[in-house]
Amino acid sequence: MTTTEAPSIHTAGSQAGNPLQWLTPEQLERIGEEFQAIHDEVYADLGDRDANYIRSMIQFHRRLAAIARIELTASRYWPAWVLGTATLGVAKILENMEIGHNVLHGQWDWMNDPNIHSSVWDWDSVSPAGSWKHSHNYIHHTYTNIVGKDKDVGYEVMRVDPKQPWHPAYLLQPLLNLVLMATFEWGVAVHDLDFDAIRAGTKDKQQLRDELREIGVKVRRQVLKDYVVYPTLSGRHWKKTLYANVVANVIRNVWSNAIIFCGHFPDQAYTFTEEEVENETRGGWYIRQLTGAVNIDGSPAFHVMSGNLSYQVEHHLFPDMPSSRYSEIAPRVKEICERYGLPYNTGPFLKQWLMVQRTILRLALPGGKERPKPGPYHPPIEQTTTNGNGREPVLAGALPPFP
Repeated sequence: MTTTEAPSIHTAGSQAGNPLQWLTPEQLERIGEEFQAIHDEVYADLGDRDANYIRSMIQFHRRLAAIARIELTASRYWPAWVLGTATLGVAKILENMEIGHNVLHGQWDWMNDPNIHSSVWDWDSVSPAGSWKHSHNYIHHTYTNIVGKDKDVGYEVMRVDPKQPWHPAYLLQPLLNLVLMATFEWGVAVHDLDFDAIRAGTKDKQQLRDELREIGVKVRRQVLKDYVVYPTLSGRHWKKTLYANVVANVIRNVWSNAIIFCGHFPDQAYTFTEEEVENETRGGWYIRQLTGAVNIDGSPAFHVMSGNLSYQVEHHLFPDMPSSRYSEIAPRVKEICERYGLPYNTGPFLKQWLMVQRTILRLALPGGKERPKPGPYHPPIEQTTTNGNGREPVLAGALPPFP
């Protein structure tokens, strides 16, 4: 791996505009090689510890969901209902974020497990797996933060970047934002329909009917499971089980909305025009992924509950890499950022979330300007922890099998 000839962080980081505007073709080529080397080294090292991680996570989720159902059998007692609903909400978060999202990304396809593979996996969501893989894995991760190409920039219904032209309909987006929080899985379900194409009349009508039929099949299955079968099995307490499932789904929706919005819409994230990414090289793609995503600081438990999308930078650099490896490679990504004077975007959860809400409120109105972007990454002076033997460095590594 090349470690020489990197630009000084004092000169490179002080350049105007995003890094794509001041990095030379040679620097972009080297950066692309270094990031690709990280990917290839991790993939060469994948093995039993990684397979054990996802299998143990799936097993833990199923046990947690079963515990929630047992707790809800006593739902006539208010404390049992609260405990069962909270447990079910956590189980749904784990299934949606750390398992479903990452399996459907193909992160575990290398195992060749016929049951844990992106081609066969389905998740506990009203969104059909196939349409989500197209809108997310292909559209979003190919055209990340390119305004007009990446449909995740505002999800076609919100203005989250000043580059998006204002329309009076955006005046309603603060209210729409609240609705989207609670119903996020439903928004994801219809996202791949491409409302812009429908409004423009360019969407093939037969394709639209097929996609709506697919969504209808998945919605019917989810509604029957959550709002008919489980409540019916509860007998005379069916209403409390019904309410518990509704609340658990809202808990999951609000949490996944917050994590995803915090990973894409805070002030630190760069967006790009189609002109800026013309003739994009591999190194340019990596830079766009690096600067277009934002991490969230947190504990190991927080990272698991976020599906490791709190490592949104690493996820966008390597979307097909097992999520349990992101904490292990993060120091190497930071080191590349330090040498080339690049930003490494991260911050506390509450701070990131409040930034996003401020952006949504401000850009509901006409105008708006791009917020200042972070400078080059500088490592903390000291990253240590104290134990009985004194101070020792904190070491990041792959997550162990869970729990």
